[in-house]
Amino acid sequence: MYTVTVDHNECPFCGKLFQTNMELKHHVRIHTDAKPYSCRHRSGRFTRPEQLKTHLLKSHNEGTWLICSICQKKFATKGKLKQHLLRHDDVKPYVCSECPKCFYTAYELTRHQPVHSDYKQFCCGLCVKDFKHKRCVKIHFKKCSARFGCTDVWSSLT
Repeated sequence: MYTVTVDHNECPFCGKLFQTNMELKHHVRIHTDAKPYSCRHRSGRFTRPEQLKTHLLKSHNEGTWLICSICQKKFATKGKLKQHLLRHDDVKPYVCSECPKCFYTAYELTRHQPVHSDYKQFCCGLCVKDFKHKRCVKIHFKKCSARFGCTDVWSSLT
């Protein structure tokens, strides 16, 4: 018997790489639809602990909001508040490798990057039209399903 050492954490479903095993673990839940965090008040279930924390704050007024000292905006987690504070300082640490645009978050950079490619990774399941962005295929699919009379399909996806 032998063990294999891996220098990175790769998603077995889509091949996406992650810096930590915890990030990979949370990502895999997207593919498996695992929701291990549950609300003690209702039947709501969540993929990540911060989603449950936000739910408890918003829906059940349980817990403590973190408040921005500059604009008084409320946040459920330290990470979200820290990310928000970058906007007040106008710090954009995420730089596109293809153009001079900079972003506040890695997520914003990731959403931007497809503009530099012709690759369209999202596809409508009804008419097979391709899209660069997930949000665009969602909008299209809603219209397309109505056109094909498949409103029950759309409601099951939302």
